Formats: sequence, C-alpha cells, structure tokens
Amino acid sequence: MNTSKDKKGKDTHLCRDVILDSIADGVFTVDLEWRITSFNHASELITGVPRDEAIGRPCCEVFRANICENDCALRRTMKTGRPVVNEPVSIIRSDGEQTPISVSTALLKDKKGDIIGGVETFRDLRQVMELRKELRHQYTMSDIISRNHAMQKLFAILPQVAQSESTVLIEGASGTGKELFAHAVHRLSPRSKNPFVIINCAALPDTLLESELFGYKAGAFTDAKKDKPGRFALAEGGTIFLDEIGDISQALQVRLLRVLQNGQYEPLGGTGTVKANVRVIAATNKSLKDEVSSGRFREDLYYRINVIRFFIPPLKERKEDIPLLVEHFIEHFNRLMGKNIMGVSDQAMAILMQYDWPGNVRELENALEHAFILCRQTLIMPEHLPEHLRHKGALEKISTGLKLNEIEAQAIMAALERNDWRTVATARELGIDKNTLRRKIIRFGIHKHDNHI
Repeated sequence: MNTSKDKKGKDTHLCRDVILDSIADGVFTVDLEWRITSFNHASELITGVPRDEAIGRPCCEVFRANICENDCALRRTMKTGRPVVNEPVSIIRSDGEQTPISVSTALLKDKKGDIIGGVETFRDLRQVMELRKELRHQYTMSDIISRNHAMQKLFAILPQVAQSESTVLIEGASGTGKELFAHAVHRLSPRSKNPFVIINCAALPDTLLESELFGYKAGAFTDAKKDKPGRFALAEGGTIFLDEIGDISQALQVRLLRVLQNGQYEPLGGTGTVKANVRVIAATNKSLKDEVSSGRFREDLYYRINVIRFFIPPLKERKEDIPLLVEHFIEHFNRLMGKNIMGVSDQAMAILMQYDWPGNVRELENALEHAFILCRQTLIMPEHLPEHLRHKGALEKISTGLKLNEIEAQAIMAALERNDWRTVATARELGIDKNTLRRKIIRFGIHKHDNHI
C-alpha cells in the first residue's frame, strides 16, 4: 500500500541530491544533534571526506574548522535564528591541509515551521587567496605595499635611483614608511652586501650626535679612554640613513656638508681627516624647503642632499592602500602571535577606511595589533578596534550599510580626477578592467563636475 509513497520519497531525495551535487559550493545539513544528514559532491571535493564517511558524524569531526570549538557559525544561527553570510574560516582537510573557506548558514525547518536542523554552504577560497597574493605582489616593491598612483611612480624609479650613488632625500609625515624606502634603496643598490646604518638625528643632543656620527679619539673628552668609530665609519662601503635630518643644528649641518662635498670628516679629538666611502640617504617629516626659507636649515646643505627627492604621501591620501595593508598586517600578526584570523568584517573595514590616520601606516599597524590581542574569532569586528576608531560618529556613519559603496565611489572619483577623467588610465591605477570601471561610474552616478559623492 505504501509502495508509491516510498517511491515518491526516494525520488524526492534523489532529485534533491542531484540538485545539490550540481552546485559548485559545498552544502551540508545537520540535525539538532549536529550530525550530518546530507553532504553534496562539492563538500567531498573541498574537505577530502567521502559522503559515506561524513553522513552521521558530528560536523566538527569532519571539518575541524578553527571556529568549531568556540564560535561555530552554524551554532550561532541555530541559537539566534540569524543567518551568517560569507564568513571566512579555515578547515583542515582529510589530508591535513589547512584550507580557507567562506561559510553561510541558515535554519532548516519542516513543513510546520519547526526547526529540525541547520544548513551550511561553503566556498573554497584557495584560488581566491592565490589571486589576491598575485594582485598584492603587483603592488609590492621591496616590502613596500601600495597601489596608489603617486607611490607607483616612486616604485617605477626606485631601481634606477638605487643603482646610482646619488644622495636621496625622503620627505613625508611620521609613520608613512620613510625607513622602508631607505632600506629598499640600499637593498637594490650595488652596496646591498655592505652595512646599512641608521641614526635618528632627533633622538640625540647635538654634542652626542656629533660623536655618534663621526666617532672620537681617546682623550677627546672625559671618559674617552679609547677610540670609538662613528656611524659613518660603521657604514663604510654601505649606506647611512640620517632620519629626521631637519632637526640637526646649524653647526652640525656645516660638518655634514663637508662630508657630502668632499667625502671626508674628522673624528672628535682627531688631527687628521678620514675618507668616507658611504652613500647618504636622509629623511625628514618637515618640509626642508620651508626650513630653508625660515633660516633653520642651510640652503647649501639642502641642495646637496636634495639630489633625488621622494615624497611619501600620508595614508589619508592613499586610502586605496588600506585593504592591502590590512591583509599584509593580518598575515604578519598571524605568524607572530600564532593565530589564524582570516580578515576583518565589512563594518570594521568601513571604520578603517573612513578614519584619516594621522599616525599613518604605523598607526594602522598598531590598531590591528590591538585588534589581534582582543579578537578570539576568525574575523576582526568593530569592537576589537581601538576605542577612538569606533566612536559613536564613526559607527553611525556605517550603520546604513552603504558606507563601503560610498568609499568605493569616492575612491573612483578621486582616481578619475587624478587621471584627468581618462578611464583607461584610471582603470589601470585601480587595477580593474576599463569596462568594469564604466559600469561602476554608471552604477554610482559619478559625474565629472561632482564635488562629492
């Protein structure tokens, strides 16, 4: 009597399995005891676990995900009734390989509306991660990461500058990465196998700075019992990086000018000159041109060090770099702290994008280190960020969910203006196809004479 009903049930299950197996994403369902009740073909491919082995087992045994113990996405949905959408996590495949995936969850209900379990879909992100690494590699020059047009121009000339012997002046606000550029010039130069010596000119009083730079002879002053080489001697054959050169006194500027002009200096208490085979890279967070105009910096020294000038724009003028930098720092802190944080939530990213970063890249790094200490999940959320970033105004600005679109529109508008509204050049700078750019211009309603989005 029940033959037709049984056959109909089997046909329904068969039809459901065929449909699920045709989906490229992994799909599985669990009952109220967290045992897997269905497991499609994509789930087998992504996890490496055959369907027959997965059915009936607790899902945590099959996936061994980094959120299974404390922050299971499916458990959150079962508890709150709210779905999870595209949350990045990592699982351990049956062969032991750690694999990044994104998961989405929903409740499973019967015809009466009663909850009978949950359903989770998940997508393999390995290929996406590889593409992202390739993309980031395109915007990386010797540990410096940027897709900003001004920074890309610096990247283009950096190898030629490095091969020369010319003095380099690097200007930019504190925290923008001036030391990274100095390292890059040295690393790409013929002097790369020789010392790279750093001295912060603002950190030492004038008398001590002079002896640090040029060294001293025994008896030059009280307690000078033996000769001590200075930083120029230590950098022999290599490069010396004079950080915050705008803070040195006029008297010391005269001595430094002689080194740059003649390649010679005298240690304190010495009677003879020492020949210096050293390349000089200088950096400052001030405008040396303004310092010259005000009489605080010697004009002849300024022109001596300003042979090649790099200006590093502040982070607020290159916000398109923030996602790349965030990804870089997440990888760095994962290695440093032994964690496996996959990224930041959309809301957290919106907060990072709308902040002006007066401390520049260094402040961004510190903010993410703060978030890493507090985060016990796979995603950095707004509450993990420093309090001054997530003040009431910042959270209100992203509460509509439109902030990311606004940020993207503003970034496109700024890039268009920088490239005189040439779509091909703008698309190249943004790293997208020109047709994609045109579609975004239409979608966001961007017009040439708009002052804001």
